[in-house]
Amino acid sequence: MLAANPPGRRLMPGLWDWPEGRRNLTRYVFLHPVGRTLYEPWEETVALSVAHLRAVGGADPDSPELTALVGELMLKSTQFARLWERYDVCERGGGQKSFRHPKVGPMTLTYEVMRLARTGGQRMVVYQAAPGTPDETAMLRLESTATRPEPEPAMLLSRS
Repeated sequence: MLAANPPGRRLMPGLWDWPEGRRNLTRYVFLHPVGRTLYEPWEETVALSVAHLRAVGGADPDSPELTALVGELMLKSTQFARLWERYDVCERGGGQKSFRHPKVGPMTLTYEVMRLARTGGQRMVVYQAAPGTPDETAMLRLESTATRPEPEPAMLLSRS
């Protein structure tokens, strides 16, 4: 994870406490206590996360960062090791994710993944809640410092 706006940081509690080089969503969902409870259903989320990591690996199989991440997760998470050995490959482009956020409770957000040209594989992910829904109310509660009546979409910038 390279950067996020304030709502994006609040959406992933604890991720930003890690040093910059360790901020990775796959590491987060397997190794961070909040990451292991944030997504619902967790099993589906992590299976897609590992399949996406395989897709990224196919594009750059000699990446030292990817090799180090996979090695770390193989050692520290039996669930990751089991999923990695399935060889599922899936590149994500958008959809819906359900969260059980520790501060605002359940919410389902749509997300869109956009590849950024000429950035070496960087992507921007935008999460939004449908207007007039309990999900929007949850996002407004999450964005406690907002001064606008509309919630700001959560945006994250990551390297594939």
